[in-house]
Amino acid sequence: MENILELFELDFFQNAIFASVLCGIICGIIGTYIVAKRIVFISGGISHASFGGIGIAYYLGFTPMLGASIFAILSAIGITKFSKINNLRQDSIIGIFWSTGMAIGLLFIYISPGYVPNLMSYLFGNILSTSNTQLLLMLGLTIFIIAFFCIFMRPIYYIAFDKDYAQTNNKYSDILNTILICLVALSIVITINVIGIILSIAYLTIPQATANLFYNDFKKITLASSIICPIGSLCGLIIASIINLPPSASIILTFFSFFILAYLYKKIYTTRLKRTKSI
Repeated sequence: MENILELFELDFFQNAIFASVLCGIICGIIGTYIVAKRIVFISGGISHASFGGIGIAYYLGFTPMLGASIFAILSAIGITKFSKINNLRQDSIIGIFWSTGMAIGLLFIYISPGYVPNLMSYLFGNILSTSNTQLLLMLGLTIFIIAFFCIFMRPIYYIAFDKDYAQTNNKYSDILNTILICLVALSIVITINVIGIILSIAYLTIPQATANLFYNDFKKITLASSIICPIGSLCGLIIASIINLPPSASIILTFFSFFILAYLYKKIYTTRLKRTKSI
């Protein structure tokens, strides 16, 4: 117990705690939009395509997260634009960007002179290495996303569920849609440092699915997800520290445990309610 308390006094662990909470809030909100609009696999394509930006950044000698951000945004816009072409299936476009981004990343890292970085930290995350600069970026993105959703909640709701209605009643719907897909891309990049490219999609889906077991209202799901996600993230990080597990795997398994417990509770509650009504 004393060893665990000592961990909380270390700067890198404090940064990890703040990162898990901020990342949870970001993904809790953005993930609700992703699930509602049914673009989960687009998010998977963006996350894997962003690896291309990491490889190019290493080759050119600038910050990998900047490269990932640029590549993620370009991939998000590219997938959205190409998906509108009649002769191209959306899943095919996602597959193209997904595989091409990963291939570009591997190629540029391979040809980069000098030290070859540890790819595992990008594929599976390394939350314990979160820097103060990364925390500030997470905080800035968190504040912006909260403000954006509070101001534009109604048009975001229409864009998520009825794009035609949104375009008819809001001339700025295309601009808002572009901003939202860019926020999805940036949110995915933020999760890379916490749980990595491969597991990032879980941050954007499992807490939202858990909230959806109890709520059907978009606002309530958004609020519940933004609470479940940081709590699960923090619990997973602490559990990983106690029993010496990889933080990324521990966080995702914590999310999954929350989902199973919520599902069982809902099932038991619904069964009892039916029995009560039948009496």
